[in-house]
Amino acid sequence: MSEHYYTNKPSSSHDEKTWTFTLRGEPFSFTTDRGVFSKGEVDFGSRLLIETFVFPGLDGDILDVGCGYGPIGLALAKADPSRRVVMIDVNERACQLAEKNAKANGVKNADIHFDERGLAGFERSARYAAVVTNPPIRAGKDVVHDIYEQAYERLIPEGECWVVIQKKQGAPSTKQKLAELFGTENVEVKGKKKGYYVFLAKKN
Repeated sequence: MSEHYYTNKPSSSHDEKTWTFTLRGEPFSFTTDRGVFSKGEVDFGSRLLIETFVFPGLDGDILDVGCGYGPIGLALAKADPSRRVVMIDVNERACQLAEKNAKANGVKNADIHFDERGLAGFERSARYAAVVTNPPIRAGKDVVHDIYEQAYERLIPEGECWVVIQKKQGAPSTKQKLAELFGTENVEVKGKKKGYYVFLAKKN
């Protein structure tokens, strides 16, 4: 594939595939395509984040940054129909697939948004109870750390930022960045498996 999954408007030819996967005990049907991240299956990192995530004990919407074709956001939306899950990605094709997958799985409490600038250009006044992300590692450290900064800004007091990342792809620097933003005492490892870490950072 000549273009990355964080391309705004992928030009690779379409090759849609539909397959099923169980997340948090619920069966899902996902349609994927070329030009999006992990088009053949729900990647291990996303699965670990989905299964580890605990809904915060406060009211508010959930934000999925870098939603791709939708596995994280849709799984959480289906798990708690009383909450709105806002999903955003810089990849237009991924967002179109996420819309299709939301309809296919009967998920009505998910709002999916394409924005070429990502979170930096999206609803800057909105605030959330939790932000979840499997960050786009290939986009580079600066982009990933900017997501963490934007996430901190978008959280309400006591809000939570959940991140999944591989140790070899930047888990130590992620932990350090989250500690700078949220305070060392407010960052913990909630899950660890096969070299992947799930970090939880709470905002004071």
